[in-house]
Amino acid sequence: MSDATKLAAEKRTDFGKGAARKIRRAGNIPAVMYGHGTAPVHITLPGHDTFQALRHTNALLTIVVDGKEQLALAKDVQRDPIKPIIEHVDLVVVRKGEKVTVDVPVHLEGEAAAETVVTLDHATLQLEAEATHLPETVVVSVEGLEAGTQILAGAIELPKGATLVTDPEALVVNVTQAISEAALEAELAEAEAEAGIEHEAPAEAAEEAAPAEGESAEAPAETTEA
Repeated sequence: MSDATKLAAEKRTDFGKGAARKIRRAGNIPAVMYGHGTAPVHITLPGHDTFQALRHTNALLTIVVDGKEQLALAKDVQRDPIKPIIEHVDLVVVRKGEKVTVDVPVHLEGEAAAETVVTLDHATLQLEAEATHLPETVVVSVEGLEAGTQILAGAIELPKGATLVTDPEALVVNVTQAISEAALEAELAEAEAEAGIEHEAPAEAAEEAAPAEGESAEAPAETTEA
């Protein structure tokens, strides 16, 4: 994604939870921008435009502060766990031509062979790419793959200009044989049978320990040594 979304920001001098709540009540988002040895700059971003821009993974932003433009990437986005609200954004300064390391989501396409289960063991891959040409996804096809197929990170075709940082031996996609309905029912029956044996065992032990009808339980006689 090479086109940077332009966001007009304002510097802020008030900090703390109270100041952040006030910013959010006004429909804006508190943020901090840092990197390349520069001092952190605390800013306020427009809420709606920022929310829309950050819907894209690894979105490149042009932050305009006091008439000056600065390219940046969202390093950390803190979101409200319930409401569709961004609470705070950490931005890292980048430059054209600079290479950065980012986590890129893996997207599976196609359908594997019948009666198989496809497991995505790595939902993202860490890649190095130019800051102005960051991929949004890594596409992996599972079309027609048979049970027993495994796709490692090093075997995946990466977007142009990207370099793999994740361990090449990391398992990304695992295709296994689906459990048939008959096999599943057999496993459930076996589990129920084992559970029944476990429940019966304590009952049998209790019956053996109980005195027979007409008998009384006597305490063992004490012995003394001369």
